[in-house]
Amino acid sequence: MGDSRGGCCPPMDLFRSEPMQLVQLIIPMESARLTVAYLGDLGLLQFKDLNSEKSPFQRTYAGQIKKSGEMARTLRFFEEQMLKAGLSPSATSVAQTDIDVDDLEVKLGELEAELIEMNANGEKLQRSYNELVEYKIVLKKAGDFFPSAQQSATAQRREMESSQMGEESIETPLLQEQETSTDLSKQVKLGFITGLVPRGKSMVFERILFRATRGNLFLKQVPIEAPVTDPVSGEKMEKNVFTVFYSGERAKNKILKICDAFGANRYPFSEDRGKQAVMISEVSGKISDLKSTIDAGKLHQDRLLRTIGDQFEQWNLKVKKEKLIHHTLNMLSLDVTKKCLVAEAWSPVFAQKQIQEALQRASVDSNSQVGAILQVLHTRELPPTYFRTNKFTAAFQEIVDAYGVAKYQEANPGVYTIVTFPFLFAVMFGDWGHGICLLLATLILIVREKKLSSQKLGDITEMTFGGRYVILMMSLFSIYAGFIYNECFSVALDLFGPSAYACRDLSCRDAYSIGLIKVRDTYPFGVDPAWHGSRTELPFLNSLKMKMSILLGVAQMNLGIILSYCNATFFGNCLNIWFQFIPQMIFLNSLFGYLSLLIILKWFTGSQADLYHIMIYMFLSPTDELGDNQLFQGQKRVQHVLLLLALVSVPWMLLPKPFLLKRQHENRHRGQSYTPVQVTDDTLHSEANHSHGHEEFEFGEVFVHQLIHTIEFVLGAVSNTASYLRLWALSLAHSQLSIVFYEKVLLLAWGYDNIVILVVGIIIFIFATVGVLLIMETLSAFLHALRLHWVEFQNKFYEGDGYKFSSFSFALIHDEDD
Repeated sequence: MGDSRGGCCPPMDLFRSEPMQLVQLIIPMESARLTVAYLGDLGLLQFKDLNSEKSPFQRTYAGQIKKSGEMARTLRFFEEQMLKAGLSPSATSVAQTDIDVDDLEVKLGELEAELIEMNANGEKLQRSYNELVEYKIVLKKAGDFFPSAQQSATAQRREMESSQMGEESIETPLLQEQETSTDLSKQVKLGFITGLVPRGKSMVFERILFRATRGNLFLKQVPIEAPVTDPVSGEKMEKNVFTVFYSGERAKNKILKICDAFGANRYPFSEDRGKQAVMISEVSGKISDLKSTIDAGKLHQDRLLRTIGDQFEQWNLKVKKEKLIHHTLNMLSLDVTKKCLVAEAWSPVFAQKQIQEALQRASVDSNSQVGAILQVLHTRELPPTYFRTNKFTAAFQEIVDAYGVAKYQEANPGVYTIVTFPFLFAVMFGDWGHGICLLLATLILIVREKKLSSQKLGDITEMTFGGRYVILMMSLFSIYAGFIYNECFSVALDLFGPSAYACRDLSCRDAYSIGLIKVRDTYPFGVDPAWHGSRTELPFLNSLKMKMSILLGVAQMNLGIILSYCNATFFGNCLNIWFQFIPQMIFLNSLFGYLSLLIILKWFTGSQADLYHIMIYMFLSPTDELGDNQLFQGQKRVQHVLLLLALVSVPWMLLPKPFLLKRQHENRHRGQSYTPVQVTDDTLHSEANHSHGHEEFEFGEVFVHQLIHTIEFVLGAVSNTASYLRLWALSLAHSQLSIVFYEKVLLLAWGYDNIVILVVGIIIFIFATVGVLLIMETLSAFLHALRLHWVEFQNKFYEGDGYKFSSFSFALIHDEDD
């Protein structure tokens, strides 16, 4: 698309987005994949979807995308296995020739099957090993139950034989009734179950067993000293070894069900001490053999995972590229002959030669008999916006893009934001001590940027790291503003020479500036240190910072209106020049430009004129005499002229433009349809959404739109100027907070003759400075500077209704979230 710039002020290319063109590519089928791959390496094309009416499953390369997705799933499985084994993919893959996608699919499938089999075998072996470990513990612990139980039973039998039988209670357990029967020779033989139960469930386990069997059991538990790995869940947990003695099959079935419900693992056990020793020996041997087998399996699995890890990044990149290539191929249209693919894409004009070279290289490498064809299409569609940025300018451009992406070749606020944003921040944050702290923290991020850029950072840390160069500029400007204010942690220093003022007598020692006389030349740079600590300090800085805020605000708003003029001249929109730029400049500067002039004159002349009185009565009583408020000869006449211009500029903005637009529309459709149409920002936007047929002109709608625009500017000129006073308010707030922390914390602690109070005071001062002044105040000033740029500055010229150039590039492949 050719340049349509016109007017009297051709802007520099740095302030405009790159000229874009819509190109058509005709690619033979045999070289389509390689061509798209080379274009992805180039990263200078934004493909249009020519198959938007088709679902993803109806497209030509849906099968290849599914295959790439399956390979990506396999690679995620490998990554999970490596992380589980404590390994990580190698950052530098072993050099290997480019593997074919089909071969890679087969290889990944084989490796996945092998890993799954190894995991299954390993899980079985590990479960058997954990069961044997528990079994060994049961054999050792439960073996001690039976001798003590026999001794207890013998003693109990002797006691019962010697005692007389009393009247039995109805609550006496049945088991005890059998043991206390007179016919001891007919006692029932008891069965037993041994195992392990989680310690947290042991009390409930015992209570449920007792209730289920009505007390007809004997339960013995002993805790295990160290946690053991549960064979079922594979988790470490504390357990108790238990043995339950019971009578009858019915009681046994109940106990087994309760054991299953509580996750109690049961193991066979023999009463014979000899058999117990043999079983312990056998289990110990099996444990040793299983341990060796498991270790060998893990060693083999680690070797396999290390081999995968050496090639993981290369395979992962290959799979992602293939998925992205086929996704892009699905956006291309299949020719009727089904022998070639047709693509349409946006590209920067400067990239045409590089694209042609990539197409030729792909044709040669794919041995295609027919080369790809590139041709430029002429269109009235609005192109995407593309700014070439680097790591320094990218963050400033993101600040602008967060408000809205610039329309194609609209003036870019990001260029001015590089200077104006950190400067307005510094006006609010000005303290060179705090600025140096901020600078040191930023330099750490910049020095370590290579290491940090390759790491996974948290949300806040990543946001701070991304804006490191913005913070760098903010800290440098804050140091400069701190020298202007002569503030270092709220303390004034004689950095550029002694103060110009001295005490005439002892009367000036009471913190009043009365009695100060000028004894030497004016302090060369910034605020004189004598003004700090005096009772007049706050009124003086109030006046200075308030007036400076107005001057900065009016200057930046004038810059915004000038940029609207640059946009109008670039797009050849003469109506905006005559009925937007000129009346806006007149209105703004007739009022607030005049106020800025009065501020500067008052500074130079040292006059005591009341600027509030001048501006108010300029409207209320324009004919009254100025008296002591007169700053220059002919001021009254100048005010009359400026007031008249301000009043005339309002209908100038409102009335002519709708009527002229109506006249242009009538002329365009009265036999002049075939005349060349001048491409402006309005025509570009409208013709992208409407056909070339006759359109009705809604005069009422246009007039209302212009009325809203005029009212918005007139009211905005007042409110925006007042909004810049936030520079004054936040600057004073920052300064006063610094004074409070310095005087009421640090100096107060210093006054005590106590080392503990001094150390505590220093710690509180450091934390207050970092937490409040370096973090909260930085964030506050940042947000207010952001507001001033988005609302007060950019609304004068910036539409921000474009769309960003999203190139098909493999360079962005690492940012994809699978």
